[in-house]
Amino acid sequence: MALKKSRNRMIAGVCGGIAEWAGLDPTLVRILYVLVSILSAAFPGILFYIILMIIMPSGDS
Repeated sequence: MALKKSRNRMIAGVCGGIAEWAGLDPTLVRILYVLVSILSAAFPGILFYIILMIIMPSGDS
């Protein structure tokens, strides 16, 4: 299964897509993402999200 943006989206479907790819609950992935972003002074997490938002293919098929 390829990593794609999810239709289960809050902003751009990045965390939902990662959750589907890893077989995890999307809410858990979102919470972990926010925690990691806050603990890393937020900027790297925001930048990583924007990059993924641009390069991840859409899951709409």
